[in-house]
Amino acid sequence: MDWSAPTIWWLAAGVLVAAELATGTFYLLMLALGAGAGALAAHAGLALTGQMAAAALLGGGAVAVWYQRRRRQPAALPASTNPDVNLDVGALVQVPQWQPDGTARIQYRGSAWDVRHTGGGVPVAGPHVIRAVEGNRLLLEHAPR
Repeated sequence: MDWSAPTIWWLAAGVLVAAELATGTFYLLMLALGAGAGALAAHAGLALTGQMAAAALLGGGAVAVWYQRRRRQPAALPASTNPDVNLDVGALVQVPQWQPDGTARIQYRGSAWDVRHTGGGVPVAGPHVIRAVEGNRLLLEHAPR
């Protein structure tokens, strides 16, 4: 087996891809791109410094671009209030009667649920929107009219 410079670069890229698959870190794929650039530079006949420069520029540049892109995205909501994670968030329910402590028991999706009022003011019977799920309790706000 020929352990030439391109072979070593391709092996490094493969190891980085395997590590990314094991850890789920997207940044390792960016570094694998850099290792691929180093391999292509080696195939083109560049010296070791040129290969390392190509790998560093592409891999490091890709990491920097991905970091900036991720930083500009808004932070994800907590799972208890995120409708992408919990499909109950945002659903409309009917509360027939509230207890004095701001809790009630309702029927939702074929079973009885404990609910708690989280909106401002005194809870009144009627339509409410699920704002969060806290364990086995639904947190409700009065539905806007």
